[in-house]
Amino acid sequence: MIAAVAALAVAGASCSGSSSPSPSSSPSPSLSASLTPVTPTPATPAAQPGPVTPSAVEEIVTGLAAPWSIAFVPGGDGQALVTQRDEGTIVLVDAAGTVTPVGPVPGVDGSGEGGLLGLAFDPASPSDLYVYATMGSQNVVQRTTYANGALGPFSLVLDGIPAGTRHDGGRLAFGPDGMLYISTGESGVPDDAQDIGSLGGKILRITPSGDVPADNPFDGSPVWSYGHRNVEGLAFDDAGRLWASEFGDRSADELNLISPGQNYGWPFVEGIGGAPDYVDPVVEWRPTSEASPSGLAYVRDTLFVAALRGERLWQVPVLDGSAGEPAAFVTDHGRLRDAVVAPDGTLWVLTNNTDGRGDARPGDDRILRLTLAP
Repeated sequence: MIAAVAALAVAGASCSGSSSPSPSSSPSPSLSASLTPVTPTPATPAAQPGPVTPSAVEEIVTGLAAPWSIAFVPGGDGQALVTQRDEGTIVLVDAAGTVTPVGPVPGVDGSGEGGLLGLAFDPASPSDLYVYATMGSQNVVQRTTYANGALGPFSLVLDGIPAGTRHDGGRLAFGPDGMLYISTGESGVPDDAQDIGSLGGKILRITPSGDVPADNPFDGSPVWSYGHRNVEGLAFDDAGRLWASEFGDRSADELNLISPGQNYGWPFVEGIGGAPDYVDPVVEWRPTSEASPSGLAYVRDTLFVAALRGERLWQVPVLDGSAGEPAAFVTDHGRLRDAVVAPDGTLWVLTNNTDGRGDARPGDDRILRLTLAP
């Protein structure tokens, strides 16, 4: 089912066809206000409630500086690491909300949307931590270890990802196949999204050591899918399907179901275009002020999308690979950057009002913990 989201009555305030060319080489707000669903005006069927909805929200952390990504520590009793983009540092947050500095990531050098971005632990080697960071003219993926509150030495896993002051991608996710998936942006150069020889505007797939898997769709290339503008959310469902949230330009933001080797259309198509050479999104948000989707979390046939400019948490039911109509929650905490399912089944959501594009409030930035009702 293709769902199209029309303009809503809730205001928000950021970033972010022809035939396909041949690929080239303050006090917390009240709970009732925070969790009031916003029902989209549907373009097709009436909106249906998702199988999982937030039933309670609490603020557990304040005072973070432009946080970008959350990764729960394997076996860490609900502890999580959080990146702070502009400072280039990682902090540890426990289940009670205590924040402890862990340390900097050496060499981070970014401006605008660049800096210290995504991180992910390798499930097969739980002490191994991967980070995505801007280092001057390129974005890189590095590996380190995390144990007893400290980071180990860093080693390079993948470099050569174009960097810019915008569209740096940056999300990391390990798939059920044990491979590392990496989202990148086209760094403000749209043509890179269609160039298989460029790592910009892509979803990449590599082994944990940085090699190209033999079953990747393009021989010798880490490219898994292409034609992306700026993907900042990756999540796998229970069937192993990969979903990605993507920033549009001026017309439409996207939720995509990813297939290897496929072209998702940017810069020739934005949103649902119906062009046979490109894969259409399963959900689009029009206009882009409704979403600017960043982090993406999956739990029990439901995707949660953290929206920056849209300043809300979108809930999208996804059953058997088909997407239903989105509904909006958490509409009064400003920009939202990441959403991650915690080991206890709650959902942790990062606000992002101190990144230079939002209206920072006393106590920003925050981590919100949402209880999810069946």
